[in-house]
Amino acid sequence: MTETHTRPILVTGGCGFVGCNLADRLAGRGNEVIVLDNLARAGVRENAQWLKSRYGERVNIVIADIREPIPVIDAVREASAVIHLAAQVAVTDSIADPIADFEINARGTINVLEAVRIHNPSAPVLFASTNKVYGRLIDDTQIVRADQRYEPASPALANGISENAPLDFYSPYGCSKGTADQYVRDYARVFGLQTVVMRMSCIYGPRQFGTEDQGWIAHFLLSGLRGNRLTIYGDGYQVRDALHVSDAADAWLSALDHITLVRGRTFNLGGGPSNSVSLRELIALLKELTGNEIPYSFADWRPGDQPWYVTDTRALSAALGWKPKTSLRDGLISLHEWLAGRLGDASKREAFA
Repeated sequence: MTETHTRPILVTGGCGFVGCNLADRLAGRGNEVIVLDNLARAGVRENAQWLKSRYGERVNIVIADIREPIPVIDAVREASAVIHLAAQVAVTDSIADPIADFEINARGTINVLEAVRIHNPSAPVLFASTNKVYGRLIDDTQIVRADQRYEPASPALANGISENAPLDFYSPYGCSKGTADQYVRDYARVFGLQTVVMRMSCIYGPRQFGTEDQGWIAHFLLSGLRGNRLTIYGDGYQVRDALHVSDAADAWLSALDHITLVRGRTFNLGGGPSNSVSLRELIALLKELTGNEIPYSFADWRPGDQPWYVTDTRALSAALGWKPKTSLRDGLISLHEWLAGRLGDASKREAFA
């Protein structure tokens, strides 16, 4: 795909964290963008105002819900491509209300796919999936403690989890996202749509309004800035790989621009082994970089919590030449600068420089 289009690119959930960063990149390179968002989550109205202030009419914000087929069809008809990010994103909320979780993540995705299949079948569809489709992955007998983190006992996992890992949905959230993940893949095989599935690990960066349930790196940093006590579910040795949102956007846009190379494929997207961190390690790093203590206490593991997950990014690198560019330390600095600036605390910005 070229950098300019006569028809806009649709980003569902485009006022959310990843969505608004993608919309920003698309509009910044000259694309017209339709953002479809129900504006239900905290911070999304602020992100919508930010996009409009930067791009004006180049970004058209449609306030609608993906559970409603008609506005989805109307938006899809206009689009040259669809980036589908709208979702219910918290495991805890899925446990509290499995029906709503299913309707948003599974039924909402079917609405998007059917709109494309019937009304605009040439439009590429890129879908935001999650590493939660792999379930807990490894049990306690398959991990070992190494200082402040868990590591897999098997050397076969040294490069992380590849797309060949078996699916094992765990939690209603895992089930609903996994259902959507498989439908998106199957619409390429059965109906010939140009789809790509991105199974994302921990994405972080500016414009993320982190909470205890979603966006944990931003939540940890916000807790440090505000002096709030963290609750660590589990023992804190659990490991994730972290990917800065600018690197995630590079991957998404590369897949969109080279859709003929990657159509029908599924990729794991994350920071990889070099950007992996345990909860305890992150707290220590934030203390080092900010000078702030982050008090915390422990609670029981939650359903579906993975003791270790690190992304194997080699398939995406081989297909598109993509690799993460932002180190965890540099990425944390960029997130801190944005959060501290938003909180109006210049002294903390200087401390983090």
